[in-house]
Amino acid sequence: MAYFKHETALVDSGAQIGDGTRIWAFVNIQKGVVIGKNCNICDHCFIEKNVIIGDKVTIKNGVSVYEGITLEEGVFVGPNATFVNDRYPRSRNPSWELEKSIVKKGATIGANSTIMCGVMVGSYAVVGAGAVVVTDVPAHAILVGNPARQIGWADQDGKRLNEQLQGPSGRRYHETPSGLQLIEGHVHG
Repeated sequence: MAYFKHETALVDSGAQIGDGTRIWAFVNIQKGVVIGKNCNICDHCFIEKNVIIGDKVTIKNGVSVYEGITLEEGVFVGPNATFVNDRYPRSRNPSWELEKSIVKKGATIGANSTIMCGVMVGSYAVVGAGAVVVTDVPAHAILVGNPARQIGWADQDGKRLNEQLQGPSGRRYHETPSGLQLIEGHVHG
């Protein structure tokens, strides 16, 4: 495997790490984890068993990604963000049930935000710093607060769209039941 691993990082031999990925100091990656190509896993991260991480994902310092979490291609996770996989946590709970969550392609999870279990964060959504996400997030939505509420829409670059659903790049979007979708080939001035 052609990936970089800092000398203090722990990577279980049962983990799969893609080419070009960088794993920094004091990271712990458990058995069964799949990490794609060209990812950046920063200092003091914990990646629990069976997590799936797509290509070109950045996970900043101090993030724990627990079993049942999937981060698709191009996701950015800010420092100290938290993913929850247990709705009713108790120590040594014999009836514990894993609840999975997924963060779709290109989404941003802000620093110190919390993603509750059973939640889907839509593609290219932006979860603001410190937000607590308790329900599904539409594609391209911008959320802030506790509990998180939508305050606008973002383009694929993470920039806020205007009232006509157009971004600074000129790309335009239209609303669908699952969020926004790019109007292919539309770039205005």
